[in-house]
Amino acid sequence: MRILVIEDDKETGQFIKNGLMETGHQCEVAEDGNTGLYLALDNNYDVLIVDRMLPKVDGLTIIQTVRNAKKTYPILILSALHQVDERVKGLKAGGDDYLVKPFAFSELMARIEVLSRRVGPTTEQSVLVVGELSMNLLTRKATRQGKEIPLQNREFALLEYLMRNAGQVVTRTMLLENVWDFHFDPQTNVIDVQISRLRNKVDKGFQHSLIKTIRGAGYQLVGKDG
Repeated sequence: MRILVIEDDKETGQFIKNGLMETGHQCEVAEDGNTGLYLALDNNYDVLIVDRMLPKVDGLTIIQTVRNAKKTYPILILSALHQVDERVKGLKAGGDDYLVKPFAFSELMARIEVLSRRVGPTTEQSVLVVGELSMNLLTRKATRQGKEIPLQNREFALLEYLMRNAGQVVTRTMLLENVWDFHFDPQTNVIDVQISRLRNKVDKGFQHSLIKTIRGAGYQLVGKDG
């Protein structure tokens, strides 16, 4: 799943992002309300995690604005405000669930999974299709010509990113920042190793390759042999 976390506490935001990425999800973190609102309105996500008290634009305003813009993806509210009336305010503003700080990551993940099943993103958001390649983000299954492709968490996240950017050249730096959350050493061979493993699973046994190496630039996922 692709998840946006709007959280001004850097430690909490990084804690959530690290945990989500370790479980194979894509995650972006916005550290203030303005940035978070812009990202939420300009992109499609499977789940939003929104802190109540944020600088520049507060969490409830973000939620109300997102709902007014007809964005229907699930929203989980995080807050240190534990009173019943505060929870009611959050849910009435358009939130789907409310988790009080401090929290255990296992509970956060459980709530995200329940929300994805109960509210559910649209078909466009939950299923990615590039040519004969298909990925269901809810069941976490990928297939090519109907044949299931067994993927580890990191391979799934890598293929998801390539599919979301199909037809575009993605650089090693882009992959490190969005799949591995590394912001350094774009020359590391971890990318090449994982791409090789992924290509072996996606392309082996088929007549043409979907994952292309663009020399000196990066990689590209194509819908058909190009």
